[in-house]
Parts: sequence; C-alpha cells; structure tokens
Amino acid sequence: MSMTSINLFALLAVIFSAIYGCNHVIKDQRLSNAISKIILLIGSYIFIAYADIRFAIVLFIITFSTWFFASKTKWNFMGVLLPILALAYFKYANFFIESFAKIFSIDHKFLEIMLPIGMSFYTFSAISYVIDIRRKKITPRKFKDIALYLAFFPKIISGPIQRADDFFNQSDRYRKIGYDTFSCGIQIFVFGLFKKIVLADRLSVFVNQVYDTPAAFSSSTLLLAVFAYSLQIYLDFSGYSDMAIGIAKILGFNLPRNFNLPYLSHNVTEFWKRWHITLSSWLLDYLYISFGGNRKGKIRTYLNLIATMTIGGLWHGANYTYIVWGLLHGFALAIHKIWMTITGSPNRKAGPISTIISISLTFCFTTFCWIFFRAESIPEAFAIIHRIGSWAPGIEHTYMWFFVSAIIIIIASFYAIVKSKKGKNSPIKMNMSAVEAIYPLLNLKKFWHLVLFFMEIGLILCLAYTGGSPFIYGKY
Repeated sequence: MSMTSINLFALLAVIFSAIYGCNHVIKDQRLSNAISKIILLIGSYIFIAYADIRFAIVLFIITFSTWFFASKTKWNFMGVLLPILALAYFKYANFFIESFAKIFSIDHKFLEIMLPIGMSFYTFSAISYVIDIRRKKITPRKFKDIALYLAFFPKIISGPIQRADDFFNQSDRYRKIGYDTFSCGIQIFVFGLFKKIVLADRLSVFVNQVYDTPAAFSSSTLLLAVFAYSLQIYLDFSGYSDMAIGIAKILGFNLPRNFNLPYLSHNVTEFWKRWHITLSSWLLDYLYISFGGNRKGKIRTYLNLIATMTIGGLWHGANYTYIVWGLLHGFALAIHKIWMTITGSPNRKAGPISTIISISLTFCFTTFCWIFFRAESIPEAFAIIHRIGSWAPGIEHTYMWFFVSAIIIIIASFYAIVKSKKGKNSPIKMNMSAVEAIYPLLNLKKFWHLVLFFMEIGLILCLAYTGGSPFIYGKY
C-alpha cells in the first residue's frame, strides 16, 4: 500500500472516522484512548499485511522478541541481537546468494529473499527501545504498546525513527482528533505530496535515463544529472517524511522532524544535523556513544566517527557503493572535527561571502558523495566521475525540471530565512545555522486560504508524474 495510493486514503479515512467517533461516543477518556490505540494497531497491521501477510508475521515476531527480552535483565541483549540478525538475514542474504551463484554459474532468482517493508526502520526502533530500558531511560511496556510503537503505519516504511519515550508519551494521553488535527495534517501531507510526485518523480525520469547509460551522454549532461539526483533524493525522502508527519498529525501524533534545510549546511557536521535527522541522532546515541564517542581521546574519536558512518552506509544495503558513501562522510566528519580543533572556527562569526562559500562547498561535496550512493557499482561511479572530468562529448540534454525544482527549493529556503525568528530584522547577517524549515500552513476556515489550498491540489493533479516512481528509501 503506497503512501500515494487510494487504498491508503481509504484506510486513513476509516481509522480517522473510527477514532473520531470513539472520542465523541465514549465519555471516559481513558477507555476511549485505549480503544483508539487498538484501532490504530489493527489499521497498522492491515497496512502491512496488504503488501504481504508474511511482512506482518515478521513484524509480529520482532515485536514479540522485543517485548519478551526487554524486561529480562540477564537476557535483554537478545532483544538487540535478534532484530540485528533478522535484519542482516533479510537485507544481506541476497548479496551472498548472488555472489555464490556467480561463482558456480547457477540461477539464483528462486533463492532471492524479499526485504519486508519498513524492517530497517522498525528494527532500529526495537533496538533503541531495549537499549533505553537497559539504560533506565524508560520502563518496560505492555505488549500492545510495543506492537503499536513498532507498527504505527505512517512511519513504518521509511521513518522518521521515533524514540520510544516520545511515542509512549503521546499514545498514553488522550488525543482529541478533529478539524484542527485534520486541517494541519492534510496541508503537511499535500506539501510532501507535491515534493514527491511533482518534483522528485519528474527529476527521476532524467536521472534514471542518464545513470542507466552514462557513456551516451556528454559531461555537462552527466554533471547536471548528478546535481539533479542531489535534488531528487532530498525532495523524494523529505516529501515522504512530510507525508508521514502529516498523516500522523491527522491522527493526533507528532512525529519528529527528519529534514531541516540540509543544503543550507555550512559543513558536513551541520549537514548530518539537518539530513535524515532521526537516523543520524540514532547513530549518534546508539553507535557513536556506544563506541566511546569522544571520551577516549582524539584518535579514537575520529575512528568512532568513521566507523559509525561506515555502518550507517552499510545499513542502506549490501553494496560496496554504500560503504564508500559512508566512508567518505565519516572521513569528512573526522577532518572537519580536526579543522575545528585547529582553527577554533565554531567561535568565529562568518560573513556573507564565507557563508556562501562554505554552503556551496558542502553542497558540492554532498552531491559528489551521492554519485556512489546512486551508482550500481564502484566501477560505474568512477566511470561517471571520469567522464565528467574528461569533458567528453555525447548527448546534450538540458532538463528544465531540474531548474524548476532548484528555483522552488531556493524560494522555500529564502522564505524560511525571512520567517526565521532570528532573521526578522536582518536575514542576510543572521547565522544561517539558526534557520529552520517551516510548513506554510493556511487557515482553511478563511475563504481565500481555502482557495489557495485547492489551487495547490489542482496544481499537483495537473503536474504530477504518473509513471509510478517508488520512494527511494522504500527499498531500505
């Protein structure tokens, strides 16, 4: 069940109506909330089972093991180990099967294992739940609470990765859903939908065409495709996150922000505070700190950064390209930390020119790393880099949707700068790291605001790419 399908809208309508009716019919708020959570749990498993009943079975097994071992003091490490082993099996078994099949020249298609939807994300949630209990940050919960936490359908496919204490604090209290939650949530959802099916999906047409046959295109077109992918993956993934946040908001839940204008980052450290925020914070809290963080000397700190990002790259899949992508970011983080130590740059006030230069360099580095992330293999990635650097002739293709997308992102970023609290008086002189992304929400009770909202929907219907491009992070 896709986040853009009619089936999802139908399921959401049923869940919303059931909870709304429950809130108004049952006066006891505790009872109403308990029934609402059951409705959400059933709806979430329907969402998963619609894709494949086996996916729901795998999720149930992970949920049971998490619940069972989390409260066992001597055995709670099994609550971490089992999800890791399950994820490793489903995510990396095909890599070894394919390698083995190539050696013996046998057909391996019948041996391929399908990755259950959302497994990478709900296993991370399960692991963090068990570790937080071990660290005494939270107390063990009932099975039904853990089941809803892991299965909550808006976030299960591609996050955001919500911490257990944040989710339970919201699920435990009475949530009165209605016009206010629907009005806010549907606007955030439509905002993400525009980013996905109007901008990201149209960029994917150009990017896929060029990356499938890079040798046929000129260096300038290849370079344009590389930058286009940088925009595509941002619009695609942040669009999904917005849609998930919007659906959760309709149902009375607040999911954590996952993107915050990442291409305005001054450096790679700031980039990872703005890009896939819930994953980077998870890696920080449960890997980097577990490795020792910055508590065991500078050399160990740099190694911990590199190791954390390498594992973060490997999490995306069993391909050497992801490992190289993670290594590049890991080394960049370590180098930036060394640079800050030498220059003391965090304490310096950056001027407009240095701000523009640092943002541009960070964006170019990030875009360069995306080549390895997008390419099918290391040789293909280096072939693309070599062809760009050689200024080779080939098919010239100036894809206008790249410029349309870039202009929209620039306008949205400028709007965020102007609306930023610290930037009201002087947007140019302000610290760009203080700028935060905002949702341009309208008051749908006002006539002209409602007209603008329906104009946005009409624009989506007119410009949407209908080729069915899947979410990039849906396969992770």
